[in-house]
Parts: sequence; C-alpha cells; structure tokens
Amino acid sequence: MVAVLVARVDALEAENADLRRRLGMDSSDSGTPISKESIEAAAKRKAERQISQRVRSKDRRPGGQEGRKGAGLEPARGLEIDRTRSADPPVECRGCGAGLDGAAQVPASWAQVWDIPPIVMEKVAWILPRRRCGCCQAVTTAAVPFGQCGAVSYGPNINAAAVLLGSEGNVPIERTAMLMEALLGSPVSAGFVSRAAQRLADRLAAAGFDEAIRRALAAEQVLCGDETPVNIARKDLGQDGEPVKGSEHVVTIRTPDERLILLEATSSRSAAAIKAVGVLDGWAGFLVRDDYAGWHQFDRQLAGVGQCGAHIIRHLQGVLDQHPTWQAWAGEVQQILRQANQAVQKAKARGEHHIDPDLLAGLQERYDTAVTWGITTNRHRDWHTGNHPGYVLAQRLHHKTDQVWLWATNFAVPWTNNASERALKNPKLHQKVSGYWHTLTTATRYCRVRSYLISARNHGIRPIDAIHTALAGRPWLPTPTAA
Repeated sequence: MVAVLVARVDALEAENADLRRRLGMDSSDSGTPISKESIEAAAKRKAERQISQRVRSKDRRPGGQEGRKGAGLEPARGLEIDRTRSADPPVECRGCGAGLDGAAQVPASWAQVWDIPPIVMEKVAWILPRRRCGCCQAVTTAAVPFGQCGAVSYGPNINAAAVLLGSEGNVPIERTAMLMEALLGSPVSAGFVSRAAQRLADRLAAAGFDEAIRRALAAEQVLCGDETPVNIARKDLGQDGEPVKGSEHVVTIRTPDERLILLEATSSRSAAAIKAVGVLDGWAGFLVRDDYAGWHQFDRQLAGVGQCGAHIIRHLQGVLDQHPTWQAWAGEVQQILRQANQAVQKAKARGEHHIDPDLLAGLQERYDTAVTWGITTNRHRDWHTGNHPGYVLAQRLHHKTDQVWLWATNFAVPWTNNASERALKNPKLHQKVSGYWHTLTTATRYCRVRSYLISARNHGIRPIDAIHTALAGRPWLPTPTAA
C-alpha cells in the first residue's frame, strides 16, 4: 500500500508541475496564439515588454534617434501638383514689428498643403428613360449605373467607405454606421454596412476571384500554410440536421513575400477541411508550415517541407523553461538555428545562393549532437502523460532534420512561417473587436474580401480603388506568374 501511494503522489506531483508549467506558457514559448493566452500570461508578457522598454530608454533620448531616416512627405513636383495658390503678403516685420507696406519684394518662398475636399454627400436624382417594345408592348426602364436597390440607395463611394472601415479598419458594423452617419450627416444603418460587405463579396465570387487566387497560388513554387480557430455563433447543420462537428478555423495559404494570400473559413481543423481549401491537393512545390498533422497528407507529393523556425524556437523555449540545466540542449539548438539563419541572411546580402558547406556541416553536426543529448537525457524522465515533452520534441527534431534545415539549403524557402501568421492576425483582430461571426457564411465573405484587398494592395492597388472596380464588376484578378 505504501509503494502504491508513493507512486500515486509522484504521479500527482508530476501532473501538478506540468499544469503549473502550462499556466505560465504564452505565445513566446509555445504554439499558443496570443488570442488564447491566459490573463496571467498576457499580463506577464506586457509587464516584461514595459520593463524592456524602460531599460532601453535609459540609454537613449525619447523620439527618433540620430541617423534614423524620417518618414515625412516628399514635395509634389510638376504635374503632381493639382493647383497653385498665393498667400496674402506679410504686413508686419517678424524682427522689429514695423509695417511692410511698400517694402521691397524678395524671391518668394513656398510650402505645400495636402488635404481632401470637405466630405459632402451629393444627392443625385436620376431620370430613367423608358421604352415600350413594339412587338410585345413590354416597358423597359434604363438602369442606374450603380446597381440600385430600391428607389433611394447609397452609391459606390459610400459603399466603398463602409467596406473600407469594416475590412481594412476592423471597425465593428454598428460603429461603422455611427462613424458614417457623423461624417455624412445622414442616418446609416448597420444593415446597410453589412450588405455593403456582402455585395462586394458576392461580386468577387461572381467575377471568379476565388478560382483566380487558387490558380495563381497553385502556380507558385513556394507557399506557406497555417490555421487558427475563430468564433462562430451558429454552427452549420449537416445533412442529418445536426450541427457539424469540429471547431471552426480560418486557414491561410500564401506566398512567402505576401504577394498573394488566400484566407478560407472552414468548419473544422480536420485534414479533410484543409484539403478542401483547394490549393495543395496535387501541388508539388515547397510548403512551409508547422508540424500540425492536418498538413502531413501533402508531404509525399511535395518537393519539400520546411518546418517553421519560429515555432521550433518557441517549442524549444517551452522545454528549456522546465529546467535550464537539464534541458540546456534546447537552448543550444536555439543558438545553432539562429546562427545558421544569420549565415543565410549574410549570404543572401552578398548575392550568394548557399552558405559555406563547411560552416553548414559544422552547424548541423552541433545540432545533431544537441538533439541526441535531448533524446538521451529525457528518454527515461518521468512524465505523467507518457513521454517527456523534451523527449517528444527531440525525437521530432531528429526524425525531421531535413525539414528543419530546408531553408538553409534552399534560399527560396523562408526560415519562418511568419507570413502566414501575419495573415491570420486580420481575422483574429476582427474577432477581437467584433467578438464573433454569426455564421460560417459571413466568415467566408469576410475572408474573401480580406484576401482580395490584401493581395490587390500588395500588387500596388489602393484598397479603395480595388473596392470601386469590384463593385463596378471589374475586379482585379491575380494571374499565375511562376513557370
């Protein structure tokens, strides 16, 4: 009985230690997204950031530092200037205060003021000619240039403003309506703001944007993929009438340079849901991702898989935090990967396509030694749920060495999947201010609009212009650029 109780106490202590470790984990030492951090973890991270900022501030004065390039406006020149005006001449000397009536003139100075015209809503009454057909006697009425709904409706500029505030600014629907009413001096309903976003999403779908972005992504040689959970108020119903099982997610697939982005709302995080996004099935390029099992289904068809270095660094930090001495191997691996990344960045800056083979071999040898020690030291270490996390991580780093080091041997592959994580910040921020989406359909519309606006902007098209052309039925559509 004593032996059984001792074993039980040991197991409970190990479980308690793991739970305390998990409570202290945040986005810096695990795969936990910032939106899922506990209140304590978020407060700790904020406090550490403030302390770090105060420490740095002791060594420098506030504001921009010497040598920093400013971000001021560059003067417009020639045809860029819309109009020229002349200011009233000065009437009093800035030195002695004497009057300047009749004073000698000297060459004029200049300044530029950039502004927009006052926001004034223009109410246009359209005369709609009607014609009666001589054959069937049917009467046909001319159409308003912008697809009007009802006898009185808002035009394309106001629709674009509503979409811009909600999608680019992440302003909730009700607050968007309040802001527009304040600017326009006319009542604007939350229903109109919602319909404006729906109208844009529907016109993008009708123009074939979804198919175009998938074709463009499928023509790329390197892609990044990631996913994140989102809040949906009402779950979709299956054929049996019951809510679809699973947690709703937003999946993103995009190019490393953030030139093309696809955000797709899915009913779950399953392998089938990720496959249904419709880009990677049959694609044979290089994919950068974390090690979530839902992505493994594509591995055999791919030219290569790159494990996200940022995820690996965080997982190593989570193991290192358990015991800085026993798990020192994890810190050694972090240092090796960072040194390798520095070597790659320096080689890229020099216009080279690979790092020194001897340097790479030495770094990989140190990596293998550290990972082997991680396996050895944690192989028989007690853990209440099976294998020790350090052992599990070291085993993964050992068996997937080629994936961990792909970016160091192929410079077209980025070290991290940060491009995808930045993409997923858009729906997470929108969720943070709005709380949730009502249905998966509304989340899908949001993702389509965001995919369109971000991709268009990264091709040099202003979001407001991209919205206007889409509402007019002529949206920008991505085209395949890779061979």
